[in-house]
Amino acid sequence: MKYRTAFLTTVMAIGLSAGVARADRLIEQYNAYIGDEDLYNSNGEALTEPWQVIRQDRANYHRYGVSQPGDEGDSFFASAKNREKAERMIEYGTIESRAARALLRGGSVINVQIFRGADGDYINVTVD
Repeated sequence: MKYRTAFLTTVMAIGLSAGVARADRLIEQYNAYIGDEDLYNSNGEALTEPWQVIRQDRANYHRYGVSQPGDEGDSFFASAKNREKAERMIEYGTIESRAARALLRGGSVINVQIFRGADGDYINVTVD
């Protein structure tokens, strides 16, 4: 009985520590209003992918000082290097189909959650 209790305690400790090690961590989140300015790149070309709109929205906010009512700041995408990762971050994260359509159409508020996971950073995007 003594060995069985010790074995179960060890198994539980390993299981709990493994769960903690694999847990993803929310870094931050923000809301952003997607306006007409966010739908075009710096050359005036229409953006065709949701990740492009997110990247442009954050570049507008952080680099160009362009924001709309409903835009919130974030520290993660203040870095141009992190904005470059937007495509991969959506690929590894999730985006509601409604959010993807809203991004490409504009005129909506989205919520972006930025996570740090074992395989890298990723984002989940929903429509507010």
